[in-house]
Amino acid sequence: MNALFKALNDSTRREILELLKDKDLTAGEIADQFNISKPSISHHLDLLRQAGLVVSVKEGQFIYYSLNTTVMDEMLKWIISLQSPKK
Repeated sequence: MNALFKALNDSTRREILELLKDKDLTAGEIADQFNISKPSISHHLDLLRQAGLVVSVKEGQFIYYSLNTTVMDEMLKWIISLQSPKK
């Protein structure tokens, strides 16, 4: 869970998740949306992958990234479970 919160704590990583909401993208397509180096984008993608927020699939010479909504669903269930019941 700590890796998940660490991944979500960065605005660039949250923007990457927003991009992937619409469609799967390659690392290059993601990098084209930012004014930072490609190695920095790769680092952000790696942290998102380690947190389970994105999955990557290699197709030929490209790696496609997509959202893994299962992890988000589990986190939301956990947050909702923390709410105290209304009396």
